[in-house]
Amino acid sequence: MKVAIVGVGTIIFQDEGVGVYASRYLEENYHFIDDVTLVDGGVLGFHLMSYYQEYDKVLILDTLTMDDEAGAIYNLPSEELLGLGSYKQTAHEVEITEMLEICSLLEKMAEVNIIGIIPEDIQSVNIGLSDTLKVKFDAFIEASIAELDKAGVRYEKKEQKVPLESIIKSYANPQSGYNNGN
Repeated sequence: MKVAIVGVGTIIFQDEGVGVYASRYLEENYHFIDDVTLVDGGVLGFHLMSYYQEYDKVLILDTLTMDDEAGAIYNLPSEELLGLGSYKQTAHEVEITEMLEICSLLEKMAEVNIIGIIPEDIQSVNIGLSDTLKVKFDAFIEASIAELDKAGVRYEKKEQKVPLESIIKSYANPQSGYNNGN
């Protein structure tokens, strides 16, 4: 089974970058035994169509614009997203669901799930996460891993853990690398 894990969002708008950080966190802290592609999707939008068609399973890590408390985590299969108009608030959210709608009409489409977290702040221009999302980040990763487990994806945790703060710092200052010397 071919699996793509796509972290989407814009890291310069505080919590909007959580999907990008989560994708990098998984890449740095897990070794995937099965055919898994980790993608820093940024705001790929329409380019997601190729993943929806070429992969068997696509896991999108993103913020969700819904009426719930900041830090609430959802696992939404594509079937639920197609009817969830309230999800489409930001430009990339619109593109994600539009690509799902188009691909659902085609012959082949991956099983798609969005692991989404309600942001606290997606307007401040700041690389990093709010304290609320920092506290909920491990649960966000656990929800992602649980969906991979459900799909039968095999992986191992790497011995040396790269912490979230190091990943965020690597985006703020790409030349700095990680605190652990990587």
